[in-house]
This record gives sequence, structure tokens and C-alpha cells, in this order.
Amino acid sequence: MYFNSYAFIFFFLPVTFFIYFYLNKRHLTEASKAFLVFASLFFYAWWNINYLPLILISMLFNYTLGRELASTDIRKKVSKKQLLTIGIVANILLLGYFKYMDFFIININRVADSHIQLLHLALPLAISFYTFQQIAYLVDSYRGETKEYDFLNYAVFVTFFPQLIAGPIVHHAEMMPQFAILKNKIQNSYNVALGLFVFSIGLFKKVVIADTFAQWATQGFDVATSLNMLEAWVTSLSYTLQLYFDFSGYTDMAIGAALLFNIKLPINFDSPYKATSIQAFWRRWHITLSRFLKEYIYIPLGGNRKGEIRTYTNLFMTFVLGGIWHGAGWTFVLWGILHGLALVIQRLWQKVRITLPSILAWFITFNFLNITWVFFRANSFSDALKVLKGMFTGALILPPELYTLSWIKASGVHFGVWSSIFATQRYLGLWILGGLFIVLFLPNSMAWMKRFKTNLFYLLFTVLGFLSIFMLYKKSEFLYFNF
Repeated sequence: MYFNSYAFIFFFLPVTFFIYFYLNKRHLTEASKAFLVFASLFFYAWWNINYLPLILISMLFNYTLGRELASTDIRKKVSKKQLLTIGIVANILLLGYFKYMDFFIININRVADSHIQLLHLALPLAISFYTFQQIAYLVDSYRGETKEYDFLNYAVFVTFFPQLIAGPIVHHAEMMPQFAILKNKIQNSYNVALGLFVFSIGLFKKVVIADTFAQWATQGFDVATSLNMLEAWVTSLSYTLQLYFDFSGYTDMAIGAALLFNIKLPINFDSPYKATSIQAFWRRWHITLSRFLKEYIYIPLGGNRKGEIRTYTNLFMTFVLGGIWHGAGWTFVLWGILHGLALVIQRLWQKVRITLPSILAWFITFNFLNITWVFFRANSFSDALKVLKGMFTGALILPPELYTLSWIKASGVHFGVWSSIFATQRYLGLWILGGLFIVLFLPNSMAWMKRFKTNLFYLLFTVLGFLSIFMLYKKSEFLYFNF
């Protein structure tokens, strides 16, 4: 069941909303939480019920271990540090088995010239997200930062359906207190209006914008065998814009759906393509993942407390691990390496104390992102190189309409049918310019959220967003479901 589906919008979400608040109105608080867990697990199992036992076992294991870590009993045979190590290793092994085992076997076969059979394991939905979330819970329990929760409360924390599948990655401390606040158990008309408004923005981003760019990105990466310069730039920019509108659209829908239940999820995107440095980008893109990487990998590795060389090493390793987390492939590893190196280079550059003009700094940052997303999207290095080769060494063919620029023909520019795969897309250039204009100059959804008022303007804005439902017939999966 996708957020961008009739089943979710017209059945699951309203039914869950009304039953949850009806139970709370009857003062059946525990029953309301139990129902929310049941509904969330139903939402999760909609894709494949075979995934359900895995998340239940994972929750039970981590809840039990978390309670032991939070316990003050000093008569334990195993130290808290050992328990935490066991918990983290168990979670990583579970994730590693399903997500990386075939990748590991492929590379063993290449190196050892062996013929070990692949397991062809299906990646359980959301395993990366709920594994990270529960590792954070275990570490917080070890640090003494968690309270005594029963299993039902813990299950609400892990399974709450708006953030279950692709985040934002939440802390128990920012979720559990909200479910305990009495006024949050009563329907709030303002939160309902605001939630529907934010949800409608996310729906429009996904269905209208992201899915439009997706067709061009797919054509360039997966269908075309070679690309000229203009085709390659269209391909890379289409994916750069698709990824942002797809994932930020999902986050908007998650935040909006959660607000219906009076729950505020953390911001996950803050106009990342406006960033003028790679460091600023990671403060704006998938913010909750950046927070996790910083608090649970970078700082435990030593952060910036053990000298410059160690700081650079820790920063680099954190992003290599971040690349691996995104997918089982060397293209993801290289993507993580490139971002790790970029952050190290930026820190070194800051020591020079030379400030670039903002426009130049943005231009360098955006193009670095656009180029590295190629490795993130490509199914193989050959696909990535096909796009990059076209971007920088491909023939430049301009449409006949631009023949007024014929004076540049001496530079090797040709005029004619500029593309064999995009030529029929008459408004493609306007779409890309429009997408860039939105991400660079318009307020983001969180800024609109802060300005929200219950008036006619925002009502019309919400209605226009929900008109996207007429395009749900071409329903597509959110990109981050694959990670």
C-alpha cells in the first residue's frame, strides 16, 4: 500500500484516523495504541505478509535487550557494553544477511573464481530504516537516556506507519512523549487541516513532478545504449530532480499523515539544492540520516576529538558506511567515498580561509551532487560511465530552433534532431528549468508549513494538491523503498 494509492488515501488513512480517535474518545487509551500498532502492521504487511514475522522478531529482541540495557541491576553476568555489542552485531547481521549476502557472494566468486550459488533474497521492506531506528534505541538505553516503556509503547514507536517504511528516522525521545500527551488523544482540527495541506504537497511532488522526471531518467540510464551531451545532461538532471521530489515528497506525506494523529515528525529536507557547500548539503538532505550517522557512527569513532588526521578518517569512514547502507553495490560505495572525500576537502579548504562567491560555491556544489548522483542511480559502472561520458565528451547537438546560435558551429556544435530518445518531449527543457526554479527559488514545504493558516488560500492549495489523485492510475514506488 503506497501513500500515493487510492487504497491508502480513501480507505486506510481515514479508517485508521476515525477508529483511533473514537477509541481515545471512549478513554480506551491502551486499545487505541494497540489498534494503531495493528493498523501499522497491516500497512506494512500489505506488500508482503512474509515480512511481518521478521519485524516482530526484531522488535521483541531489541525491546528485551533495551530493557536490560536500561536496567540498574548490577548483578548481571554480562556487562552492559557486552549486551550492547551483542545487540548491534545482531541487528547488523540481520540487515547484512538480507541486504548484502548476494553482493558478498558475487564478490567472493569473482576473487576466488568460485561458483557459490546466490541466495536471491528479497530485501524485506524498510529493514534498513527500522534497524537503524532500533540500534539508536539500544545505544540510548545503554547511555541511560530511555525511560521504562512497555512493549506496546515500544511497538508504537517502531511501527507508526507514516515513518515506518522510509523514515524520517526518529528517536524514541521525540516520539514517545507525544503519544503520552493527553491533548494529542483528541482530534485537532488545525492539525488535520495542516496535515492534509502538507500531505497534498508531498502527493503533488511525487505523482506530478517526480514521476514525470522518472520517465526521462529511466530512458537515459536503463534504455539508451549511448548518449550525446544534451541527452546525458537531461538524464542526470532528471534523476537529480526526481530523487529530491520523490523522497522529499514521501517525507511531506509522512509528516502530513502523522499530523492527523497530532504527532510531529522531524524535518528531513530543508531545500538541500540551495546548499553552497557539501557540508551544508548534508545539513539539509535526509537530515535524520545525517543525524544518525553523526551521533551513532562519527562521534563513537572519535569524531573530531583525536586530532586532524583521525577527524578526516572518521568523516571519510562515516560516509563510506553511509554509502554502503544505501545499497549493496560498488556504485554506492564509490558514491560514499566521493562524498567522504568532498567533506574532507572542504574542511581542508576552510583552513585556507578563502571564501568563494556564493554563486560559484553553489555551482560547484550542485554539479558535484549532480555528477555523484549518477553513481547512486546507475545499475552498474558501465551505465554510470555511459552517462558521464555523454555529459563531458559526447557530441553537442542543438535543436534546429536554436539555429540563431550557428556562429558556434566552429566549436563542433551540430544542429538538427538533438535526441533519438527525448526528441518527442517538446516541453522537457521547460520541465527541467521549472524543477530547478522550484528547488532553488521557492520556499520548501516546511517553510509553507510554518506559514500555514486556516483560510481559503491554503484550502485551495490543498485541493489543488489532491487533484494529483487523478494521476494515481500510473502508481509508482517511492525510490527510498529500495534502500
